[in-house]
Amino acid sequence: MTTLVKGDVAPSFWLPDQDGAIVGLGDYVGRRVVVYFYPADDTPGCTKEACQFSDLVDEYAAFGVDVLGISPDGGSKHQRFRAKYGLRIALLSDPDHEVMALYGAFGPKTLYGRKSVGVIRSTFLVGEDGRIERAWYNVRADGHAAKVLEALAS
Repeated sequence: MTTLVKGDVAPSFWLPDQDGAIVGLGDYVGRRVVVYFYPADDTPGCTKEACQFSDLVDEYAAFGVDVLGISPDGGSKHQRFRAKYGLRIALLSDPDHEVMALYGAFGPKTLYGRKSVGVIRSTFLVGEDGRIERAWYNVRADGHAAKVLEALAS
């Protein structure tokens, strides 16, 4: 399984957002972007994480950083999720887990002692040059958005 570290070139991608527009990492050349992978819309941990990233979107923007969430869910589910919680971040769809695999955010994992294969909650700060500035794997959803913001400030 792939594990990205500081200095690696962030894998390029082109995925549909909640409205069907195709969004790619190339759209952010010259800007920093947080790309975070999560298992599913409107589940407890994923909702906390998405709401916290959304609540901090202005603070991220002050650092010149955009935030993209990626899950296997499709556009209509993303639209309902965004509307239900007033989310202000773009949500992209990776139903075949191809981009997740490139980032090491899909594969074997253990949850409550049970082994499975699925989305590994992960976050990446991609620099203006398209390289990984920071990678977090197996993160705890609650409070993670604030930790990423702290890393930007340090």
